[in-house]
Amino acid sequence: MATNTDNAAAERQAALDYHEFPRPGKLEIRPTKPMATGRDLARAYSPGVAEACTEIAANGLDAVRYTAKGNLVGVVSNGTAVLGLGNIGAQASKPVMEGKAILFKKFAGLDCFDIEVNEADPEALADLVCRLEPTFGAINLEDIKAPDCFTVERICRERMNIPVFHDDQHGTAIVVAAAASNALRLAGKRPKDIRVVGLGAGAAGIACHTMLRKMGVPSAAITLFDKDGVLHDGRTDLCPEQMAFASARKGTTLAEALKGADLFLGLSGPGLLPADLVRSMAPKPIIFALANPVPEIMPDAAQAAAPGAMIATGRSDFPNQVNNVLCFPFIFRGALDVAARDINDEMKLACVEAVAALARATTSAEVGEAYQGEQLTFGPDYLIPKPFDPRLLPTIALAVARAAMQTGVAQKQIDLDEYRQSLEAQVFKSSLIMRRVFDAARQKDARIVFAEGEDERVIRTAQAMIEETGDFPILVGRPDVIQTRLDRAGLKIRTDQDFAIVNPENDPRYNDYWQFYHHHLERRGVTPDLARAIMRTNSTAIAAVMVARGEADSMICGTFGQYLWHLKYVQQVLATQQLKPTAALSLTILENGPLFVADTHINTEQTAETLADTVISAARHVRRFGIEPKIALCSGSQFGNRDCASGRVMRGALERLNIANADFVYEGEMHTDAALDPELRNRLFPGNRLTGRANVLVYANTDAAGAARNLLKCEAGGLEVGPILMGMGNKAHIVTPGVTVRGLLNVAALAGSDVSSYG
Repeated sequence: MATNTDNAAAERQAALDYHEFPRPGKLEIRPTKPMATGRDLARAYSPGVAEACTEIAANGLDAVRYTAKGNLVGVVSNGTAVLGLGNIGAQASKPVMEGKAILFKKFAGLDCFDIEVNEADPEALADLVCRLEPTFGAINLEDIKAPDCFTVERICRERMNIPVFHDDQHGTAIVVAAAASNALRLAGKRPKDIRVVGLGAGAAGIACHTMLRKMGVPSAAITLFDKDGVLHDGRTDLCPEQMAFASARKGTTLAEALKGADLFLGLSGPGLLPADLVRSMAPKPIIFALANPVPEIMPDAAQAAAPGAMIATGRSDFPNQVNNVLCFPFIFRGALDVAARDINDEMKLACVEAVAALARATTSAEVGEAYQGEQLTFGPDYLIPKPFDPRLLPTIALAVARAAMQTGVAQKQIDLDEYRQSLEAQVFKSSLIMRRVFDAARQKDARIVFAEGEDERVIRTAQAMIEETGDFPILVGRPDVIQTRLDRAGLKIRTDQDFAIVNPENDPRYNDYWQFYHHHLERRGVTPDLARAIMRTNSTAIAAVMVARGEADSMICGTFGQYLWHLKYVQQVLATQQLKPTAALSLTILENGPLFVADTHINTEQTAETLADTVISAARHVRRFGIEPKIALCSGSQFGNRDCASGRVMRGALERLNIANADFVYEGEMHTDAALDPELRNRLFPGNRLTGRANVLVYANTDAAGAARNLLKCEAGGLEVGPILMGMGNKAHIVTPGVTVRGLLNVAALAGSDVSSYG
């Protein structure tokens, strides 16, 4: 049996391996422009580079147009106060600074250089940082001991015309203030009425209490302690920032200060807050014990001493982790995007409110997926959002950019609505291309029935639909199961008000449903007994009947089970002479743009006729996204060089399309690489009708189309929207079992928009 020592050794080795393999470190530099030809070289370096240089020499702000400066942060440290490790020196701090750099990249798309400096003198360090201004758009000071950090930041902010932000101070302060704001809201208290006791007067402690004052806590209501006791005006060992919190009560003890106090803020050391002192605090005390890795008091001990206490720590294994990553990447994102000269108090307070408001809002589906099993509903155990909440970027960066423009520190004015949309597109890869679809969905109040209404993904989609499209969800499922999952997920939607339920076990329309189904299919072998059984057990058939009866505008099914099984019941109930499944179209969003693939599910082997129908339907649907279709008919034959089945079918389809005078660009038959590589295609067939890269690939059978779809998703990192069931007049869509909540929401937006412009 493995011992704790064995486990610790294994974890240590795993961490070391993570840093060493497959190549040392956590960062690399990659070019963002092509460097494949002599022309590329001439533009990137001599002589073309001189053009950018002269523009910047004439106007310094043009550096953000022609270089990476506007997206580049310098993470600077001398390693004198590394979290949990102390003064380990500049070189030993490098793994931490590299880690900070990848957090910037991961969460906000910002590039970083980590700079570790062997300089203990704060003024000399500040001078060095100031000299780096031409390189960076902003500076993140990190792990510099107090009080030196105050000196370094003050000098840099005075001399530099770019944002300088010491995250150990201000990042911690912002997250603490957001958590405190929500805790006070729950406790029914106001900042101006509370009393605060702080233990720890280093950089983070001073910044936190400064932020609490800016929130409205009176200076006289804050009592601050360090290792030498209370901060008072008779002490000579305090720096100016600490003296700002010095009290006249020279002999005050921690026990005396905590009697009746509302908030304890610990940024000190392990086990320094005894449980009996917690008992003396005011009702519903707020206890932020942030020492790491062992807090001033463990949460269970604090809760036992003061039931109803609201507790935060710095640890990820307890609720309410105060983690700087909740704010610093997004503050820098917003500041850089408006070319701010500084990160001022208004920008920090805007960030505080944005973080706090996110915790009070309904938790996003992506957060629920990342933190399965955790209760993510606003309350004592959920005062602040989780780090992997994708809404942090668009919410905080937008708030910071707005505050920068309102307070005059922004050197660039931007359209905030467009900015929000661009930020959402960074987080949700489908956001940009789906914008037209969502706008259209908001114009029509559609009723959409979900066959698998008990699936948590579906339930979360129902919540998102109400917030983002206004459509009305109908869930097929047992009411008690749906309600239990609503409660577990902390969702706010209410049955019969925000959505409806169809209960297969007990619905007053049951007789109407089975009789409708039987009448519709009585000449296709469906007996009354079979119709009754299907309407009790088959949620896909139930949803289809609802659409056929006009009780819903569209249906979505397929979160589990086989695609063709669901298609059988959709066809049985909804197919007519005018409506029949033509093909399934999958949209994959890639780094270099969207790519559509058909037919991924319907026609096992295409004929020339079905293939032509697939191409025509695909063109209509692609235009629905605001994209002009450029369709490649892909096969094993390349412009007639092989007499194979797929080639013959493609040539037959091409003839039909030519006769039909199709109003979109199409070409074939060709290999997939020729469809995506214009240079190769033009060399093979100079007179082809396509220009540039094809954006729709149509295959002769589902094997080829499905393989392309899966490779694009799994190996190319593409994000799928769909499959879109074409030919059914938007009355039904069948997803696949791997669909995410965002994927379901995208399909719901498709289902909820006007069908008049596509098939």
